[in-house]
Amino acid sequence: MHSMKPFVNPKFVKPLVFMACLLPLVFGIQAGFTDQLGANPIEEITHRTGDWTLRLLLITLAATPLRRLFGWGWPLRVRRMLGLFTFFYACLHLLTYLVLDQFFDWEDILKDIIKRPYITIGFGAFVLLVPLAVTSTNAMMRRLGKRWGQLHQLIYVIAVFGILHYLWLVKADYLLPLIHAAILLTLLLVRAWYQRQSLSAGRPAPQTS
Repeated sequence: MHSMKPFVNPKFVKPLVFMACLLPLVFGIQAGFTDQLGANPIEEITHRTGDWTLRLLLITLAATPLRRLFGWGWPLRVRRMLGLFTFFYACLHLLTYLVLDQFFDWEDILKDIIKRPYITIGFGAFVLLVPLAVTSTNAMMRRLGKRWGQLHQLIYVIAVFGILHYLWLVKADYLLPLIHAAILLTLLLVRAWYQRQSLSAGRPAPQTS
């Protein structure tokens, strides 16, 4: 593919992406203070933080396909930031459940994790996210070497878990979960195609997300 020029100056990309990633939090806080979270504020907060966790996760996974398809280098420069914001919103999502929904009732929380499949797989996705967030620094990349790339392949497992968490959570309207699933499938197919092209050309398959 021919390289396409980015829409903004590359030096402004990181601060713009940083501010954009904070907007859902800002809007959520504003909605809380202005009584716009609906009849069930806890459920609304849970849905908002969960939605943005999954959206940012998929955007993070799109960084490499965007570079390969359009020649854009800037998505890779913000990929780590996007990944950390994914973890940030996942933490808010989990804390909403632990604090506002369950009030730290660990017995009920454990029962939920065991008995409700969508909570089981959602909790599993969060647990897998933790080592990725912890090893996101340059120092950890150097320390782990090739193992860093292998570890961060877990992002695809986490994404699948996130989609299943969403699908099993909804009661009737499956449109949005299926849209997210279609986006993930597209990203996985692009990755698989490029890996096949690399292997056909005799090059090692890329290890980036």
